[in-house]
Amino acid sequence: MAQWTSAVGAAQLARLLNSQQDRPAGPGTRRPPAYRALADGVRLLVLEGRVPVAARLPAERELALGLSVSRTTVAAAYEALRSEGFLESRRGAGSWTAVPAGNPLPARGLEPLPPEALGSLIDLGCASLPAPEPWLTRAVQGALEELPPYAQTHGDYPAGLPALRAMIAERYTARGIPTMPEQIMVTTGAMGAIDAICHLFAGRGERIAVESPSYANILQLMREAGARLVPVALAEGLSGWDMDRWRQVLREAAPRLAYVVADFHNPTGALADEDQRRRLVDAARSAGTVLVADETMTELWLDEEAGGRMPRPVCGFDPAGSTVITVGSASKAFWAGMRIGWVRAAPDVIRSLVSARAYADLGTPVLEQLAVNWLFSTGGWEQAVELRRIQARENRAALVAAVRRELPDWEFEIPKGGLTLWVRAGGLSGSRLAEAGERVGVRVPAGPRFGVDGAFEGYVRLPFTVGGAVADEAAARLAAAARLVETGATGGAEALRTFVA
Repeated sequence: MAQWTSAVGAAQLARLLNSQQDRPAGPGTRRPPAYRALADGVRLLVLEGRVPVAARLPAERELALGLSVSRTTVAAAYEALRSEGFLESRRGAGSWTAVPAGNPLPARGLEPLPPEALGSLIDLGCASLPAPEPWLTRAVQGALEELPPYAQTHGDYPAGLPALRAMIAERYTARGIPTMPEQIMVTTGAMGAIDAICHLFAGRGERIAVESPSYANILQLMREAGARLVPVALAEGLSGWDMDRWRQVLREAAPRLAYVVADFHNPTGALADEDQRRRLVDAARSAGTVLVADETMTELWLDEEAGGRMPRPVCGFDPAGSTVITVGSASKAFWAGMRIGWVRAAPDVIRSLVSARAYADLGTPVLEQLAVNWLFSTGGWEQAVELRRIQARENRAALVAAVRRELPDWEFEIPKGGLTLWVRAGGLSGSRLAEAGERVGVRVPAGPRFGVDGAFEGYVRLPFTVGGAVADEAAARLAAAARLVETGATGGAEALRTFVA
């Protein structure tokens, strides 16, 4: 019986390998043999999760043709991977990827680092901050006081607690978007909301247009749902969307869904202006594409000028409610541990989402819904979010200063809000930086996690989650990782032993 559960074609593997571009070698730098470079490239793809474990690799002759190298080179690379535990083979069944015994399986997204590992490793993988106390404690205490009447019921509210649905609708109305409670469904975080939307609108094989780059965990969610992702490049810098490209993709690919982050985009921090929002909604409506607008970063403006002039929500340009579905969440603006999200859509869409939920998670925890409702109804939310802005603003200043000091050739623009810097890493491979970072004690996600088919190899994402001396140390460790990559000192047995997923 075959031991592989999926397959990677020669053309796909060649695209992924060709995306791993390192800085040109300097004088006196020895390049590894071709077979060693190929083996290292495949190993990096497995460690990054971009090639799954137990994925069947192309036959030696097929991959040699795809890469325009000799079959001997591929055979030697496969043998090196087998000796290191990254490949298993059996006559008649082919060769498939593996991980060495004792190594954790690589992460496919951006899972938070386990708390017990935080002492030895600076975690720049997860763009989330600690809870803004005392507001978390007060919200939970307020929720406990409101809980007794709900405890007398079955506790299942597939659309969400009526009080919270009404409060969320009221908040949209206050932003100039008239909304009824019937247009709101409460979900288990924004991921739960988007998962439900994808299952309702985009079956296996359907096209979904996504910004390029985009949020890594959402891209992985869509891949695992069987979607065919259609990347649409962002405009240069932090200027939002490239509308010519969006119109072309919507017209020619006719995707069933399009997923966008208009406010302080993750990972770039870009902010789409009102004209871009209006034109994208119009283009999506003309193409028959449902536009999913992720608002999880909306309230995280960090510069006063941005806070005073935020563009209208994307759904504000869809008065009939036929084109735009909006997703919101408490996870980024308040705390990632508060797994409350919501969907705003036309009532018939909400009814369909609620009906489908009977076969998924049935509903969202009542106590957490009560806690968020307490925050919204008492003004605690605004005060907690202001604390979050202050902390993110201070962390942003510290991280920017530290990276500019330690890594002056790394390039980035400072966003006016959000939680992340999108950094061009001075010509180095983001995948190799991520691997080297594990060795020197800093965890950083490589750019290809945020792209499709190996794009953005020259980038890393740095979140505003550390400040002060920790930001200084994180930048120093990143500089040490960069030196390892520049000198070709990555890979090998030591890296395998110290890899942390």
